[in-house]
Amino acid sequence: MSLEPVETSDARPRVGRRVAIIAGVSALVAAGLLGMLVTVSSGDNRFAVDLAWAELMVSLRTPFGEWFAYLMNAVGGGVIGVFIVPIGAAIVLLVVRRPWGALYFIVASAASAGAVQVLKHFFARARPEDMIVVSDFGSFPSGHVANAATIAVVVGVIVPRTWVWVLGAVYTLLMAFSRTYLGAHWLTDTLGGALAGAGVALLLWAALAVPLERERVAWRGRGRAALT
Repeated sequence: MSLEPVETSDARPRVGRRVAIIAGVSALVAAGLLGMLVTVSSGDNRFAVDLAWAELMVSLRTPFGEWFAYLMNAVGGGVIGVFIVPIGAAIVLLVVRRPWGALYFIVASAASAGAVQVLKHFFARARPEDMIVVSDFGSFPSGHVANAATIAVVVGVIVPRTWVWVLGAVYTLLMAFSRTYLGAHWLTDTLGGALAGAGVALLLWAALAVPLERERVAWRGRGRAALT
């Protein structure tokens, strides 16, 4: 997926946003549909994959594994995940003169968190019984995974490199694994979180595509000039 600039007569980039809009809307719709399915399949009718995965995670628990999962829990949520990470990232982007990137990071983080809370209270899914970490109300979708997916997309947009997208995907998968490892979420909760977080980030990408692309091109030009 790319938003390629096209020079127009007034020298402003025209950015293709259709793919981002379609992908973002599709991801949010898929998250909503999945939420409906897991609500219907509550109680004794839970998804077999959720039950099997939860049993596997309990069987794999070790002191080191729990330490890693608790670390991901702290990084992906609470004060660190909700405030320190987005604000810190925005400050860095402002320092390197990418204010639109900073705005995108902050707005996407806040919008993703808001969307997750709406879905949590709408579906009100119970968390697994083997949870070993304190969490808020509602199991679907995973806020930690939504936050990870949002960051992955936002950073991928700001620094459009293949390795950045790969690292973002790995980070999101590790976050999903850690949430189920701690018993804080069902496997389908993490999928819903990834869809919600990515969907919000993609739609905001489309909304801010022109200034983001203009800023990226200018920033790249300054970097090349510094090397000459």
